[in-house]
Amino acid sequence: MKEFLKDNPDLVLFACLALGYAVGKIPIWKIRLGGVCGTLLVALVIGQSGVVLDPEVKSLAFALFIFTLGYIGGPQFFANLNRKGLRYAVFPAVEVVSVLAVALAATAILDLDQGTAAGLLAGGATESAVVGTATDAIGKLGLDPATTQTLQANVATAYTISYVVGLITIVLLTSQIIPAIMRVNLRDEADKLWRKLGGTGGDGEAPALPEMVGRLHRVSYADGATVSHVEERLGTGAAVEQVRRGDANLPIAPNLRLETGDAVLLVGRRSAVLTADTVIGPEQAGADGIDLQLDSRDVVVGRGQYNNKTLAELRREIPSGEHHKVFLSSISRQETPLPVRDGTVIQSGDVLRLTGPKKDVGSLAGKLGYLIDPSVKLDFIYIGVGIILGILIGKLTLRLGDVPLSLGTGGGCLLSGLVLGWLRSKHPTFGAYHPAAASVIKDFGLAAFIAAVGLSSGPQAVKLVQQYGISLPIAGLCMTLIPASISFFIAWKLMKMEAPLLLGCVAGQQCSTPAITAVQGVAGNSTPLLSYTIVYALSNVILPLLGPIIVALSGQVA
Repeated sequence: MKEFLKDNPDLVLFACLALGYAVGKIPIWKIRLGGVCGTLLVALVIGQSGVVLDPEVKSLAFALFIFTLGYIGGPQFFANLNRKGLRYAVFPAVEVVSVLAVALAATAILDLDQGTAAGLLAGGATESAVVGTATDAIGKLGLDPATTQTLQANVATAYTISYVVGLITIVLLTSQIIPAIMRVNLRDEADKLWRKLGGTGGDGEAPALPEMVGRLHRVSYADGATVSHVEERLGTGAAVEQVRRGDANLPIAPNLRLETGDAVLLVGRRSAVLTADTVIGPEQAGADGIDLQLDSRDVVVGRGQYNNKTLAELRREIPSGEHHKVFLSSISRQETPLPVRDGTVIQSGDVLRLTGPKKDVGSLAGKLGYLIDPSVKLDFIYIGVGIILGILIGKLTLRLGDVPLSLGTGGGCLLSGLVLGWLRSKHPTFGAYHPAAASVIKDFGLAAFIAAVGLSSGPQAVKLVQQYGISLPIAGLCMTLIPASISFFIAWKLMKMEAPLLLGCVAGQQCSTPAITAVQGVAGNSTPLLSYTIVYALSNVILPLLGPIIVALSGQVA
């Protein structure tokens, strides 16, 4: 069997991915390890057979992942480099300083090697990208091949141990322990914040958006009323799209007066058109000549003047005639849905789903940013040039005394992705990278890289666990608990943040999707996402850069 696996490394790679994601879905109490950690665990086990993937597979997969990570996060990262964003920048700063301090302390106390120290930091911070940047940095130390392989294997093993402990810690801390310490009912606090943002029904969540509907009514009660008067009575969220009188469709204008027998087509949210029977007249199944096709498109916010503006401010700043017939169905930031409420802050790079007549949607999209063309998935020229630039940047080395500092392929590709993703949001005429395509490449790149690392680390994993025993899990616990506790104190006592936003910040600085999912489950709505997405965007860029830093510093401490 071992020989068969060694002769078919491509089969082993996909076996690790399939089995790993299956393991990651197994619930342990209320927690799931996730596909990345599951893949690493499976790869470590299979790696005991001595199967090793071609090193180029690992390098290629990581370059694709880290460049895409930067590309996706670029618009939000730069959008938060302002006075409003700096309020949340304190949390990634706490995370960076704390995890470095704890990792270096553990290195000194336990006499850790550079690989184990880096893996401990990556797992405690629950940031998989650090595994790649640290592994890359170790490869540039100029050590003999055997030592290099051992240190790189230790990164993966220490990461796995620390990640499992860190994941359980951050989920319990944010969803259970911190609310208990604050003596608050998180669901009640989230409901208050939801209503403060302009929402109703505290148990609503972002995906539970009002359904867009079209309704046809025959005029009776609205005889003599103008279109603007009817829309005013229906309230925001509904618009008159067509009026047919006899055999002709009339041009829609605010001062158009309706007559008995007119067929009126309304489009809007279900809640807004419910009273149309009493405002206009009875609803009808259909009418000849009434046919309107609505367009639903995703738009990326790219206009600087709308960055960090609330939805209410956007509506005030954009003339009502330009958004009157277009409805906002959803908002997402880095694939995370946000509540569609007046108080929700919009940032460059956010994706808005607009629904309405095609012409009106296209016009408003031009005001906000640019439409995502579903037929164009990715610009290989732009992506290829970006990765080349990243690799070249990663080869630059700065020496601080005897310590060589280099971003490596990971750091270089991350920076190039950040800049090119930001440029794309400002100039959408080039560099297409559809969010769906970017998500697939990012996830596959990381999973394939992790599988390759785990397979090469398998034989060394048992030795490392035997060497340090319980010390590594304890160090991993401290790596997660200390930064989160410091941020909790700052947000609670100094910044006086509402509980949902506080918990979103703590989960965001750890880049922990399981933690924010657990917090949302307790909160009952999506208000914690408002702060999580901002802090996550900053931490997700900054933390991977710690890979070469911890490798360099731990080498001086050990």
